[in-house]
Amino acid sequence: MDSQNRRAVLAVALLASRADGARDEREREAFQAALERIQAEGLDAEALWNEVESGERDLACTTRELTTPETRELAYELATCVCAADGAANEKERAFLAELARELGLSSATTERFRKDADALADAPLAAGSGQRELDELILRRAILCGGLELLPQQLATLAILPLQMQLVYQIGKRHGYELDRGHVKDFLGVAGVGMASQVLEGLARQLVGGLFGRVAGGLLGGLAGGATGAGFSFATTYALGHAAERYYSGGRKLSAIELRELFSALLGRARELAPRHATEIAASARTADVGALRRLLAI
Repeated sequence: MDSQNRRAVLAVALLASRADGARDEREREAFQAALERIQAEGLDAEALWNEVESGERDLACTTRELTTPETRELAYELATCVCAADGAANEKERAFLAELARELGLSSATTERFRKDADALADAPLAAGSGQRELDELILRRAILCGGLELLPQQLATLAILPLQMQLVYQIGKRHGYELDRGHVKDFLGVAGVGMASQVLEGLARQLVGGLFGRVAGGLLGGLAGGATGAGFSFATTYALGHAAERYYSGGRKLSAIELRELFSALLGRARELAPRHATEIAASARTADVGALRRLLAI
């Protein structure tokens, strides 16, 4: 994909992130951090974001920069994943996606099935797939799976990381006697500093630039050692979330928002150091996972 198409696809995803018209301070901070990490991989995401925020870049002019059927379809898929990041697309997001499909010249047969699959993943039940593993093993296995998903070519694989992380937090809370709902789990992720839409956007943007090492398992070990791959980032984020949740719920939910964020940040640093040790398992997870298997795991 040439630079024009790559920039246009990312711009569509950024426009999608604004489609619901709501963004709180925590989400803005998460987006800023994600854009800085994307920037480090050679894509001027910050400039694109400024164009979107200022209104210089609208949907019609952006879609005209997409020059092939493949990039137009990819743009729709990425936008759909971003819209579904915090749950099935709402009315404003569905209106945005319908307008996007018209501007791209895509048929409803092309778009509707993907949107419905994305919504189903986004609304996967929290209580599914718990298993009886010891807690440390459960957290590690889930982190490896989420890392492996970043190596798959399907856009839905990146979106699937969020419900897997939410299920993990739910399962840990339940083991400590807390029956959590979806709103609480989303709030936990937000307080910890994990932006849902920004996490999906970052994973998809890494695909566009191919990461520093691409999505090929052969380059995974070096990439994880450098902390550069999406696989390493998703492994570390999931691992840190799991252990932060364990500390939080086992301690009776007494940590303040600042303390929880500081805890997650410290755990994230340790998890990034741990990721290279599990490179082989992450690559193996990617070889055995697919979207069909994910649907069974998420019980949707």
